[in-house]
Amino acid sequence: PLSGAICFKNVHFDYLDDKPVLREVSVEIAAGESVGLVGQSGAGKSSFVNLIPRFYDVSEGVIEIDGIDIRQLRLKDLREQIAYVPQMPMLFNATVAENIRVGCPEATQAELIEAARQANALDFIDSLPNGLETVLSERGNSLSGGQRQRIAIARAFLKDAPILVLDEATSALDNQSDRFIQEALTRLAQDRTTLIIAHRLNSLESVERRLYFEKGQIAGDGSHQSLLEESSGYQKLVNADADQCSAG
Repeated sequence: PLSGAICFKNVHFDYLDDKPVLREVSVEIAAGESVGLVGQSGAGKSSFVNLIPRFYDVSEGVIEIDGIDIRQLRLKDLREQIAYVPQMPMLFNATVAENIRVGCPEATQAELIEAARQANALDFIDSLPNGLETVLSERGNSLSGGQRQRIAIARAFLKDAPILVLDEATSALDNQSDRFIQEALTRLAQDRTTLIIAHRLNSLESVERRLYFEKGQIAGDGSHQSLLEESSGYQKLVNADADQCSAG
């Protein structure tokens, strides 16, 4: 098991050798630290995160976890160190228990139940016709968005990986679901290296450090207040986010 310290060293990345997606990215993230990734759509946030589990390899530079070049790790071993909670979790036409066990197929029943409890999912699971043995419809359409998200969070609890990636896990949820999920995510992020891709800046209220991406580079690294004072691009992002929230 790794502790989860992440280091990008002069990383460049492009998909088709014609337009750089990331350029000269160098940053260190300490083990157990929570960091928000912010910037306009297409600025490089998702590409930054996708390089860590090696969904793609860097074009130049090095990414290290705990000082080890990730290309020296077996892909299976590397990905076992990373849990991912997406905006739209993928659920399967299988039981609730089987859907949660995606996080750790060999988990015991007691471990599975504890993961569901930590994810604030146990109450709604118990209310289903057959509890954990209830078969979900394809893509989990028989559940609400908040319920699907809590099953995805339960998977991450069960996996118990040192690195956690959250891709706006509270997006487009009602206030009640949002509260349950924020509580679960706060517990999940504790003592893990957590990268939060933020499309809504208010989802980062509890996160001190933010990386501001602009045109494939990290154009700012600091607290919300320091970035407001130092980065005109970040100021525009904050203003645009505030306008969007007001319009909503």
